[in-house]
Amino acid sequence: MSRIGNNPVAIPEGVTVNVKDNVVTVKGKLGELTQNFDSVEIKVEEGNVLVTRSSDSKDQKAKHGLYRSLINNMIEGVSKGWTKNLELVGVGYRASNQGQKLDLALGFSHNIVLDIAPEVQIETVSDKGKNPIIKLTSFDKQLVGQVAAKIRGFRRPEPYKGKGVKFVGEVLRRKAGKSA
Repeated sequence: MSRIGNNPVAIPEGVTVNVKDNVVTVKGKLGELTQNFDSVEIKVEEGNVLVTRSSDSKDQKAKHGLYRSLINNMIEGVSKGWTKNLELVGVGYRASNQGQKLDLALGFSHNIVLDIAPEVQIETVSDKGKNPIIKLTSFDKQLVGQVAAKIRGFRRPEPYKGKGVKFVGEVLRRKAGKSA
């Protein structure tokens, strides 16, 4: 029995949810998201979205809670939005942006220039004496996570000094290193 899948998803003010042939379209003040869902039934009743399954097959049981969470993320995204913050830890590590182009200096012989999707708003903060921070904001949670993972993948944090690109608030597992 799925405890998450049985919970209804409340639709906030200013958000519209349409279901047609298992294609869910969510519109809000920040944007519009569309997702195709198979093997479950989705209904909109009295300001709530209900996800039900027709049988107890293994496939439907596995996807019941997942699809409810995806719909919840879509509704929350078009109403509030999603944000990921990345921190650059290391001497000489810098980040700047010109529009949708992100320029990263991560200790390589060349700078990395990355084109960011137009749905993602990017902001770089560089305060003197503090590590540079990259703020990614969008209504699509999956896209924000994917862009953040790509940026983090250029220079993952290493376990000895902690240098690299990490999420703000991420706790790294540190190693002791050599003992003389």
